[in-house]
Amino acid sequence: MRIGIFDSGVGGITVLHEALKQLPMEDYIYYADTLHVPYGPKPKEEVRTYISNAVEFIVEQQVKAVVIACNTATSVSIDELRAHYDIPIIGMEPAVKPAVEHNRRGNTRVLVTATALTLKEEKLQNLITKLDNEHIVDLLALPALVDFAEELEFSEEVVLPYLREQLQGYDWSHYETVVLGCTHFSFYKDMFRKLLPEGIHIIDGNRGTVKHLKRTLAEAGALHKGSGNLVFYQSGVRVEAAAELEKYGRLLKRLDQIQI
Repeated sequence: MRIGIFDSGVGGITVLHEALKQLPMEDYIYYADTLHVPYGPKPKEEVRTYISNAVEFIVEQQVKAVVIACNTATSVSIDELRAHYDIPIIGMEPAVKPAVEHNRRGNTRVLVTATALTLKEEKLQNLITKLDNEHIVDLLALPALVDFAEELEFSEEVVLPYLREQLQGYDWSHYETVVLGCTHFSFYKDMFRKLLPEGIHIIDGNRGTVKHLKRTLAEAGALHKGSGNLVFYQSGVRVEAAAELEKYGRLLKRLDQIQI
């Protein structure tokens, strides 16, 4: 029984990378919905249909859990998926809670970055309303980072000017934490680090999500049932071409190289 990891594209590779570190002896299916990426700019009902079809396919592959390694997909569909399937469906959400709890002590602000759809979804808005009593959370959509990651564009000459332009309007003396609320964004942690003051914490939800997965499997007595086998699918088609497999290898290697 394998673990399914789903994303609209390559962003969930950042979650897979963390899973391979914490749970190296599991078997994995990674499903990228490459025919429909990106989800962020699309209408909610259209995205919900893509997610439903993808997760149905993954569950048919005899998985013991599915990680929705996409903040947008989680915000749009997680409740419906959990109601429909009897295996664990692990969702993701921007790491607002730890950021707010940490920053409240110092009376500093939090910047949550994500896709436009995640930022306007009711799930995130309700989370912020519940946690942010002191109104210290600001929101910033960074849609181009999704496009860059899907194109395997990690050149500082291309990405840094975009990030610099988007981040330049903030007085960073009032901030302490930046939340990377889209799994694609974690490919660019090192570039955020180059642009942000040293005292700014940069966090994502990947480690916490995999810890939750690990705890859920342990409670079900379903940990460590594999051998580290990894299979990739793109919109329902198994990836077997060497060039495509090499692409995923490059993405995992990219994450190995980010040390912050």
